[in-house]
Amino acid sequence: MKIAIAIATAGRRAGLSDTLGYLRQQTRMADSLYLCPAASTDLDLDALTDYPCPSKVVQGERGLPAQRNAILRALGDEDIVVFFDDDYLPEPGFLAELETLFARHPDLVIATGHVLADGAQGPGILYDDAVRLIQALPPLTTDRLETTFGGYGCNMAVRVCVMREARVEFDERLPLYAWWEDIDFSRRLAPFGQIKQSFRLRGVHLGSKTGRSPGKRLGYSQVANLLYMVKKGSIPRGVAYGQISKHLVANLVKSLRPEPWVDRPGRVAGNFLALTDALRGVVDPGKILKL
Repeated sequence: MKIAIAIATAGRRAGLSDTLGYLRQQTRMADSLYLCPAASTDLDLDALTDYPCPSKVVQGERGLPAQRNAILRALGDEDIVVFFDDDYLPEPGFLAELETLFARHPDLVIATGHVLADGAQGPGILYDDAVRLIQALPPLTTDRLETTFGGYGCNMAVRVCVMREARVEFDERLPLYAWWEDIDFSRRLAPFGQIKQSFRLRGVHLGSKTGRSPGKRLGYSQVANLLYMVKKGSIPRGVAYGQISKHLVANLVKSLRPEPWVDRPGRVAGNFLALTDALRGVVDPGKILKL
C-alpha cells in the first residue's frame, strides 16, 4: 500500500519546516510527500534536503480547497493520501497504524485520528510542548474505532481510488482558509464508504494563529459556508443551523471579554452580515474576498 502525505500551507514557513522535520520520525515512512504553498516564500526548500521519501512541490491557486485539489491532481499511483495541516504533529507510529487500518477495513474511505490536544481551540500550542506531549504518551492499548460525521482536515486520510471513481474534490467556491471544507468533502464521499475516527491515530494540532482569516471574514464563513452546503445538499439543515447557532452564541458571549488571540467582535460582525445576506437571498461564500 502506497501512502502520500499532502500539506497545503500559507504563511507558516518556519512552522512548516518544524513539521517536516518531525515527520522524518515516522516508523513507516510515507511513499511520497506533496506540498502546495500559497506562495514560494511559504516553503524553505532546505527542509526537503535528503528527505526520506520522494517529495514534490505543486502550484495551485491560494486557498485551502484549491491548494489541496492541486495536490490531488498531482497524485500518482498512491493508494492513500493523508492530509496533514502544516501545524499538525502525528505520533511517530501514525502512518504504520494508518496502513494497517485501511488494509483491515476495505470499505473505509476516510479515516481521521484522535487529536490529543488542539491549539485551534485556544491560544495555540508551542512546537516543543507538542513534542513533549507526544513523547509522554503511553503505549497504544485501544482498538477504538468510531463512525464520525466527517474527517478533521488537520489529519484526514482518504482512499484514492474511491475518491477518483466518485470524482469528489474539495469545493473551490469555499475560498481562502475555508470553513468546514473537510466536512463538505467528507459528506460527499460518505455514500461510497465508511468514515471512521481511529483512536490509534494520535497527534497534536498546534493551532498556529498565523495564516488564518481575519475575524470578519471567518465570521462570515461560519454562516455563509454552511448555508451554501445546505443549498447544494452536502449537509443537513439541522446540522448547519445547529453549528451556526453555536458559533453565533459563542461569538456574542465571548465578545464581552474576548480572548487575546480571537477577534470576537469581527466574527460577530461577519456572522450578522452573512445572516443579513441570507435573508436577502444571497448565499455566496466568495463574498469574503471583498471584505
